[in-house]
Formats: sequence, C-alpha cells, structure tokens
Amino acid sequence: MAKRKRITAQMVADRAGVSRSAVSRAFTKGSYLEESKRQKILEIATEIGYQPNALAAGLQGGRSRLVAVIEGDVRNAHDTAVISQLCSALNANGFWPILVSVTRMNGGADALAFPLDALIVRGGSMSEDLVHRCAKLGVPMICYGRPTEELNIDSAYCKNRTGMELAAELLVSKGRRAFGYVGGPDQFYSSMQRRKGVLNVLERANLSLEAEVVSDFSVDGGFAAARSLLMANTHLDALICANDAMAIGALGAAHTLGIAVPDRLSVVGFDDADMADWQITQLTTVRNPLETTVQEILKLLVDRIDNPDRECRTIRVEPQLILRGTH
Repeated sequence: MAKRKRITAQMVADRAGVSRSAVSRAFTKGSYLEESKRQKILEIATEIGYQPNALAAGLQGGRSRLVAVIEGDVRNAHDTAVISQLCSALNANGFWPILVSVTRMNGGADALAFPLDALIVRGGSMSEDLVHRCAKLGVPMICYGRPTEELNIDSAYCKNRTGMELAAELLVSKGRRAFGYVGGPDQFYSSMQRRKGVLNVLERANLSLEAEVVSDFSVDGGFAAARSLLMANTHLDALICANDAMAIGALGAAHTLGIAVPDRLSVVGFDDADMADWQITQLTTVRNPLETTVQEILKLLVDRIDNPDRECRTIRVEPQLILRGTH
C-alpha cells in the first residue's frame, strides 16, 4: 500500500486562498486573524486532513516541550504511580514526555538524540555518564529519589530516614522489642536511608535488629524473604519492610505461618501505595508523598528552563506516618 502523502500548511493555504502565515495564525491561540478567515481555514484543514506539527512549531519558538522521563527498573506499584502521575503532570503543563526504559537503552543517553527541553531521572537509574552528557548538551536534568548536590543537579526526594524513624518509633512505643527488617536492594539510596532510620531508633531505645534480610522491593520477594526470616526467628514481634510491596508480601507470609497480625507481630511498610489501603490489606505505613514530589519536580523543571544559570536546588519532601491495622 502506498504511503499517504503528508498534508502541509501550504496545501491548506493554497486551497483557502490565503498565505502560509495565515494558516499558522489560524491554529495559534490568541493570534489575530479575521474570524471568517479562521473558520474557512479550519474547515479546509479538517476536510483534507491537515494537523499542525506541534514539535516543529515549538522548535521555531526555541522550545521543543519534549521531556525525557528515564523510568529505570520499575519494581513496584509506587514506582509505576510516580511515572504515571509525572507524565500526566507534564502533559497538563504543556510538555510532551518521552518515556525511556533505562534497561533497554544506553543508560538513557539515547534519549539525548531528541531535541529535549529537559530530562527527568530516578536517582537509582542515574549514571555519571548521563550527567556529563546532559551538561555538555545543555539539557537540564532533574533527579528524584535522592539528593544530588555534589553533581550540581536539581533534585526532589522524600526524607526516607525520617520516615522510617517514625515507623520504628511507633512500634517501640507499642512495646515491641524483637525487631526484624526486610530491606531493599543495596544500590538504592532509599534502601540505605530507610535502614539507617530503623537503626537510629533502635539504638536510642537500647535495642538492635535481631534479624534482617535483603529482598527486591516486590511482593513475591517480600513474601519469600519474610517467610524465611520469620521461620528462623519465631520470637520476632515487629517486622519493618523497606517498602509496601514487600510488607504486603510479608503479611502473606505471616498468614501462611499462622502468625497473627498485629496481635503477635506488627508489620509496617513504606510508600503508602494504593494497595496498602485495600480493605484486605490495611497496611500501616509511611507515606512517601507522591503528588507533592511530582509537583516539586515540575516546579524545578519549569524554573530551570526559565532560569538555566541559577544554582541547583534540592527539595526534601516530608513523609507522613499512616496508621491502619497492622501495627
């Protein structure tokens, strides 16, 4: 089948008997053009199948409105929700997100082949090579999930250590004394900070972690890790998990082992993913404020584009303890 020829603005102009610039003004909100002429142009454009090229129009004004979002290794529902809300917020503010899987492209650097206005990347997926390439090309980079002051990059992240301190303090105040911990992958900044939060509180209470294991931030991983940990440490009365997905897996493990939650064992997570509030779950957790983080990322992005030479900024988002039924 022959490829359909692209309909151009000049074709519309020729059919309507107007200039090429008049066609452009007809599709530009707020531009001056006689209403009768505008309507004629729009009718002809619809008739012959013309659609303005938004990217070309943006580039003529010096902006592409394209923003690459490097999604990295999306492991759980919270990661997916961040990406979804971030892309929606970009669209709502006139940007066009390009979603890039860092596992399938050259560390995200292949996205720089596009005329990007900016690039947004999760801290765990950010490479030094990508930072340097963005700097050389003058492409602003916004990082979320970890601080980046040493790289002179704007960032927004939840205060992970503070949030986990809130969770551990809750369980200590409840009288829990035998703590286990299911951590996330060591390479993630959030994993390290959340573990530190637990250790800080236990040290102040003259307690220590009696058992811990590292898993992969997934429900299945949390189930397997918590099951082995609980079977080997039957005296535990508190289990803190580095994210909600693993905490929900831990609830499943406790159920299969006949361990009553919260009577015999307290279980808490981190993130406040949607599934934490399911009726069957009702997980006590720490809210990693998704909407606030997305709003701050967008503010950093717009401000950086408008003020490319300003100093880098780091936004620290406050966590919130969410009490439900598992503590």
